[in-house]
Amino acid sequence: MATRSKPAAPAGVPPPLPAHLVARAVADALAEDLGLAGDITTDATVPAAARAEAVLAARRAGVVSGTALARAAFHALDPELRFEVEIADGGAVAPGAAIARIAGPARAILTAERVALNFMGRMSGIATLTRRYVDAVAGTAAAIVDTRKTTPGLRAFEKYAVRCGGGGNHRAGLFDAILIKDNHIVAAGSLEKAITAARRTAGHLVKVEVEVDTLDQLALALRHPIDAVLLDNMTPDDLRRAVAMAAGRVLTEASGGVTLDTVRRIAETGVDLISVGALTHSAPVLDLGLDFAAGGAGKRASR
Repeated sequence: MATRSKPAAPAGVPPPLPAHLVARAVADALAEDLGLAGDITTDATVPAAARAEAVLAARRAGVVSGTALARAAFHALDPELRFEVEIADGGAVAPGAAIARIAGPARAILTAERVALNFMGRMSGIATLTRRYVDAVAGTAAAIVDTRKTTPGLRAFEKYAVRCGGGGNHRAGLFDAILIKDNHIVAAGSLEKAITAARRTAGHLVKVEVEVDTLDQLALALRHPIDAVLLDNMTPDDLRRAVAMAAGRVLTEASGGVTLDTVRRIAETGVDLISVGALTHSAPVLDLGLDFAAGGAGKRASR
């Protein structure tokens, strides 16, 4: 049986996102918005020499994430533009509070603002929802983790946002961990065949997890050299029994239909991890806005 190694809870702000991922995502977003003609509204109405100061602020309370992408969006339009962060990623923000202050050419600020706000609103929404789940299980031994149910092309940013909210990451993709699910077992011919093949292929640093939805399946899985079990859609009573059966030999992960109303009861069963797809597939965007300090105070960011 593999040695159980419980992941440490996320602490503080996660490491910065890789610069090349940020630059590529921002470039793609700006290309989508500017098309073949650029910002025809701003170019037609704002003098090229005009300068402005603006505040990027929260309209609602939440947790900040995505300042690196916002900074990159503004700097893509003008590298000399000033972008000063008031509340760093992972920090709580109150309604009306300034997250960042921007100063420089007015055209650059106006053209970049929607891309900056789109990234930050999405990522801050995920961080905010994650923090609610993390707070809901406070005092238990369970850690909240995400899933692969992310927006195509944005997984790195959405998983980063989960960490900003105090959650942890499940596997990043199909390439970094083995998760044997029911269809894999059917295709392989049996659970034993699937695990044996996985262990033969996996490198020494690759973990193997098996999904089960009954206690009988769990008993069978525990006979083999695995690192974790995904307990799919089990009742709290069955989760307690599963934790007792695992007896600390493997990590136990509860998954399936987890909500803010049920997550505390699940955590109290003693499972190590609770994976929540809703963190990334259902998080509402945190309402953010950008206001000019003069001539546009109090107005919403452009559509």
